[in-house]
Amino acid sequence: MDILIDGAWVYANGSLHIGHIAGLLSGDIIARYYRLAGEQVCYVSGSDCHGTPVTIRAKASGQSPEAISDQYHDEFVRCFNYLGFSYDYYGKTSSKGHKAFVMAFHQKLYESPHIYEKAEPTPYCDHCGRFLPDRLVVGVCPNCAGICRGDQCDHCGQISEAPDIIDIQCSDCGHVPRFITSKHLYLRITDFEKELTYLVNDSIGWRKNAICFTNRYINEGLRDRAITRDLDWGIDVPKDGYTDKKIYIWAENVLGYLSSSYLAVGCDQEVFQRIWSQDARHYYVHGKDNIPFHSIILPALLLASGEKYRLPSHIMY
Repeated sequence: MDILIDGAWVYANGSLHIGHIAGLLSGDIIARYYRLAGEQVCYVSGSDCHGTPVTIRAKASGQSPEAISDQYHDEFVRCFNYLGFSYDYYGKTSSKGHKAFVMAFHQKLYESPHIYEKAEPTPYCDHCGRFLPDRLVVGVCPNCAGICRGDQCDHCGQISEAPDIIDIQCSDCGHVPRFITSKHLYLRITDFEKELTYLVNDSIGWRKNAICFTNRYINEGLRDRAITRDLDWGIDVPKDGYTDKKIYIWAENVLGYLSSSYLAVGCDQEVFQRIWSQDARHYYVHGKDNIPFHSIILPALLLASGEKYRLPSHIMY
């Protein structure tokens, strides 16, 4: 049996701490167990080099996002090697291999009926002179009234959109942004309610937390999600009319599990297809704040691709 073990991708915006190691260690234990059992194991992970946390750290240190993410990626590699982690491949989302894989995946994805264009109100800070990524938006969560970001509330786990946030502010300067209409590509996650419901109800390898969180998201009503953003740092959108935008980080970093496993086997298409076949077993090892990205968003992307990829069989949180 082919066993794919996917360790959560660590943001390349600061040094590793004990929480990272504690969260990832179980993946290495699983990999070693299956290797001893004689199974075909592909154990992968990497550094998440795109996204707002990286650009914030880069700005604070006076470096470019590429320079700061490369610095921390190299540090991560040294740490994991020193600790004896047995990754078959540890990559980074800013690598040429990952970018090429993601752009090819998205180019085909855009031909799917599950992708559509929509003009949406996007927060723009006149003081900073830029569109605000989700993590640069702060305000009051409409669900629990706690302080939240523009993408997710850390208090209740609610996935949000910037226009829903109450008393919205730019986290960088504190000014109230205005909303400008901007066109984006959307993934119609609502098309997959039946498949996602079946996935969570039929899951024998998901931890209780993953099941409860996912059922809550489904029961509250799935929402389509933008897969492009008005950003400068990230992977280019392979579509005419979108040259000034980037692929939204959540629609490219989870694809790192595919790109890294493809690169781990030397780009051997036959082996890659076997790893991602229905006969394989997949383990996703990550923290609780990443549950919806692995139990809803990743499966939705895989389903929308039409490639019959193996959906998550084991979610290890």
